[in-house]
Amino acid sequence: MSSDLRDFAGLIAAIRHAHTALFTQASKAVNISLTLRNWFIGIYIAEYELCGADRAKYGDRLLKDLATALQDQHVSNAGKRQLYNYLGFYRCYPQIVRTVSAQSVKLLSPEMLATKVPTVTAQSELSTSLDPEHLLNRLSYSHFEQLVDIDNPLKRLFYEVETLRGTWSVRELKRQIATQYFERSGLSTDKDALARLTHQQAETQSFQHIIRDPYIFEFLGLRPQEVMTERKLEYALLNKLQTFLIELGHGFCFEAQQKRLVIGGEHCFVDLVFYHRILKCHVLVELKNDAFRHEHLGQLNAYVSYYKKHEMTSGDQPPIGILLCTQKNHEMVQFALADMNNSLFVSRYQLQLPQQGEMEEFLRKALAELGVESGGTGE
Repeated sequence: MSSDLRDFAGLIAAIRHAHTALFTQASKAVNISLTLRNWFIGIYIAEYELCGADRAKYGDRLLKDLATALQDQHVSNAGKRQLYNYLGFYRCYPQIVRTVSAQSVKLLSPEMLATKVPTVTAQSELSTSLDPEHLLNRLSYSHFEQLVDIDNPLKRLFYEVETLRGTWSVRELKRQIATQYFERSGLSTDKDALARLTHQQAETQSFQHIIRDPYIFEFLGLRPQEVMTERKLEYALLNKLQTFLIELGHGFCFEAQQKRLVIGGEHCFVDLVFYHRILKCHVLVELKNDAFRHEHLGQLNAYVSYYKKHEMTSGDQPPIGILLCTQKNHEMVQFALADMNNSLFVSRYQLQLPQQGEMEEFLRKALAELGVESGGTGE
């Protein structure tokens, strides 16, 4: 930048531009270094588990003992859970070995450098991972943490591509996974329109930002729509869930959908209300097209408490609440349910996975738009 330094305003502009440019550059470099550090820890643990002469001595205590030893050595962010995540990161992205610089290659043994990278399967010409260097340059380790939790390679690639296309923040990536953007895209006949709508509403990344389980709805036969928004998906699931529970077993009698309650002058709506003839109680169902949050449980608890006070009749048992969400944080659920007197259950559900061919075609176009190659071909 050729700044005009002949006046005070020009001086301020020049300094601000240099600060922004170099801060961004430094943040990017630090991010890549931290991501690589975590990947190195993962490959070291994997190699030790495979070849360590004294590995049998530690067995299942390996990560716990290692975390304690690293804490004594003042190695930060190396708790047992984090070490487990680093190991998963390496196993999910072994191709990152190809990005290791000449300066860092000495940190790896010849066996580690010979790490085999999965090749493209015969069933598909589309690689299930982007070029690792491109990912490292654009995503933070916190992004990778969300991606590693996705078991389906095509689904993971979908979120890699969409995160890059939309420059999503970690929070936005997490939200899109929780609200099943991949599955909704599969249910949308116009995937490009859904993508445009999603990216228009998404939060972008900045350097300042980090009873039955599961319910499987793949047999419900949700009809494809041109653009399957979160609201449309919720309505579709509610309609199908009503049928699903009625057919689930004896005793479920449907009473209402979007049952309105007036609590302290405030209007609230229960997604589904059933009466169970055998249990002699009301069953309230709340469906959240999102990951579990403790406030969801508080909302359901309020509805169940209202029914207990105002809707129970002679001979009734206390009402039951069922919360359905797309992801279930077991520890958070445990603490959220603690000391609650009402009968509440938290479960998760998942949709049928989209057709692989349709999603591959969508991803080919998205990759072409990004101007990058997918990078899981290996040798």
